[in-house]
Amino acid sequence: HMSFTGNPGTGKTTVALRMASILHRLGYIEKGQLVSVTRDDLVGQYVGHTAPKTKDVVKRALGGVLFIDEAYYLHRPENERDYGPEAIEVLLQVMESERENLVVIMAGYKDRMEQFFQANPGMGSRVAHHIHFPDYKADELMEIAELMIAKQGYEISDDGAQALLDYIERRLDRPRFAYGRSIRNAIERARMRQAMRLFESDRKLTKADLVTIEADDIRQSSVFTDTEEEEPEDDGEGTAKAGAAVSA
Repeated sequence: HMSFTGNPGTGKTTVALRMASILHRLGYIEKGQLVSVTRDDLVGQYVGHTAPKTKDVVKRALGGVLFIDEAYYLHRPENERDYGPEAIEVLLQVMESERENLVVIMAGYKDRMEQFFQANPGMGSRVAHHIHFPDYKADELMEIAELMIAKQGYEISDDGAQALLDYIERRLDRPRFAYGRSIRNAIERARMRQAMRLFESDRKLTKADLVTIEADDIRQSSVFTDTEEEEPEDDGEGTAKAGAAVSA
């Protein structure tokens, strides 16, 4: 069992997915699927609801990896009527009894995960591997952005690349920055602006025009003004909603 710690967007979920595949190919787990859950998937709303709910999740994860994001929310000592401890108790049992058939990965902020394990020593003793995911630097985020752009079949001009690097360096200093996730959202917004720019263009467009992100598509972001940018709401797939995409 493992603990992944780090800020949002540093790759914890992605590595968990790869880990499931690797462990399956090495023969440590039978199926290799990843079941990703949060507190809401494990904890019920009334007495007697939590244990069956948690067991159903565990049943789906058997033979693979159970990924619990922000696992510390299972422990809420300030609420005496909270059912989180019941979910923790079920997890403790299966982490021991099914250790040959299930890998549990818990993820979240480093300080909160440490507090969680201190408050639940039985859980901490069952987690042998603690892996911290450091924050990406600007040049690393630029490499990630270029890979994302290429994967989507787009290109970015030299001026556009410089504008994107400027964007990243400025955005790093703003609140609510989620590293890889925020970069993905920024690219989606740049593509939206590029589409609007081409739609309003009067000249004949070439194939290169259709797939090239230019500096203007990046510099229209509010990051380049004095206003503070907020991360737009996600639609469940991590892609910015169109309503917020053009302005942010």
